[in-house]
Amino acid sequence: MGGMEIRAVETDADYEAWRQVRIAVLPHERCPSVAELRELETPHRLLLLAERDGTVVANGLSDRSNEAGRGFVAPRVRPEARRQGVGTQMLSALADHATAQGYTVVGAGVEDEGSLAFGQRFGFVETGRQVEQVRPIGDEPWPDPPTAYEIVTVAERPELWATAYEHVALPTLPDMDTPTPVEVSAEEWATEWINDPAAMFLAIAGDDVIGVAGLLLDTDRPERAEVAYTAVRREWRGKAVASTLKRTSMAWAAQHGITEVYTWTQQGNENMRRLNEHLGFSYGAVSINLRAPLPLKLAEEVGA
Repeated sequence: MGGMEIRAVETDADYEAWRQVRIAVLPHERCPSVAELRELETPHRLLLLAERDGTVVANGLSDRSNEAGRGFVAPRVRPEARRQGVGTQMLSALADHATAQGYTVVGAGVEDEGSLAFGQRFGFVETGRQVEQVRPIGDEPWPDPPTAYEIVTVAERPELWATAYEHVALPTLPDMDTPTPVEVSAEEWATEWINDPAAMFLAIAGDDVIGVAGLLLDTDRPERAEVAYTAVRREWRGKAVASTLKRTSMAWAAQHGITEVYTWTQQGNENMRRLNEHLGFSYGAVSINLRAPLPLKLAEEVGA
């Protein structure tokens, strides 16, 4: 396999090439724009491209995981370039970067049995699953205005997004069904968890944020949107806050040309899955969460 080169993403053209691989591998998932990817840059985050004879055949991401104390790797190989050693070289480069960052455990996610088998060759084991829930958007009525609280957009009250982090995200992130607690910094909350303030909704009682829900818009496929983090403070649960927020976001979607929304929910999060079912979501793909110790074992060391 001559002419193989793995190099870091640097230019806007590199970022766009990275995006196109991800879109080819995960066509049903929203991909951040070049501007969003640049905004997400940190000293511990590495994006890679694999080129063979001048053609980009794979990309890679090595970063801090949202799960405490872990790294995260995502090698993505174009379908036509698989089973040719590209994924192994990319995974090795990403894992080396995670090891150099001081991580002793690394996570990954796969959505098909072939990728699962590939990960198992390097010592990855399954730790949980996420299920995709999908809902078509039609003529969506706006919910009746609540009386005990008010719903506003982050565009209307931008200062409240930081309040939502402190008063909603931090108390509710531990409720997520993950092997170790999810950690999100204030900076990550401000960049990765919102992309259009007009499509993000807050439930507020006075000036206190009690719930959050909304949409992450897709510049490549504007007719689709991903459901953003949805959470309600514990003392306000059971009062239809989450469903009112979600119905509001779906009515907004209908008015803005969106015809489908989707969300990923941990299999163990029965309350959110049931709420989505009640709101008309059906089930789509399944994502398998994997974990492996670092440094990664070679395939022959794990019996593959």
